[in-house]
Amino acid sequence: MRGIPVVMGYAFRESLRRRVFLVVLVLTAAFLGLYALGVKEAFDVVEAEQRGEVFDVDERELTGATMFGLSMFGTLFLGAVLAAFLTLGTVRGDAERGLLQPLVVRPIGRSSLLAGRFAAAALVCAVYVVLVYSGTLLITRAIGDWTPDRIVGPALQLAAATAVIAALSLLGSVFLSATANGIAVFMVFGAGLVAGLLGQIGEALASETLMDVARMASWVLPFEALYQDALAAITAESSGFTEAALTLGPFGGAQGAGALLWPWTVAYLALVGAAALAAFARKDL
Repeated sequence: MRGIPVVMGYAFRESLRRRVFLVVLVLTAAFLGLYALGVKEAFDVVEAEQRGEVFDVDERELTGATMFGLSMFGTLFLGAVLAAFLTLGTVRGDAERGLLQPLVVRPIGRSSLLAGRFAAAALVCAVYVVLVYSGTLLITRAIGDWTPDRIVGPALQLAAATAVIAALSLLGSVFLSATANGIAVFMVFGAGLVAGLLGQIGEALASETLMDVARMASWVLPFEALYQDALAAITAESSGFTEAALTLGPFGGAQGAGALLWPWTVAYLALVGAAALAAFARKDL
């Protein structure tokens, strides 16, 4: 395991050489600028109408939670992009370019390579997601004078969600080329979001089948469960029709996942890591 820091350093230098961080920085600046504009326009409308509460709906609460929930989706999406680009070519992609073989010799080895690449991706994505989350939080507070009910928990859940995506991308890199793996990761990401929407449709239609499918998918792809639970946490103290409106959420509903979510996320990462290591160990480079 002493080779893990070496691999992490290699991953950071490779990302800088490929200008991954520069691309992400530009996209993030554009995202934050658009978000600030959207928040300003949304709260300006609320202030101009001055209707207070209608049908027991707190318009400022509804606007703030909806916009911040949308920012959480944007943050998760950008984090997923970063996680995928940091890991999608880890095994097969680097092997095809002849970059992998010198790294898996002793004393580094294959397990240290996978662990180091995952640790680097998870750390970078966690820091990135927390920073973007904090930026959107400050924008929402400064412009709309609104703060979510829970602050730290949702940030950690978004960071954990990107770690799950990084782990899945790392597993896919053992079997797929970089391009194919990138496509697969984003299709899986989209499938998780669709599952969340199916759950909301099922709840509206009282369809147990749709709700069961959505619930199962959120545990098979726990980044979706983490995202839904984070959405629920930002309005944990809302009540009445406001709460009902907010549970619809942007791009998948706000649903609490319960106490087993974090233990299952840790176990899931361990299972995906074990599968990646087992497959990598049998792969002929």
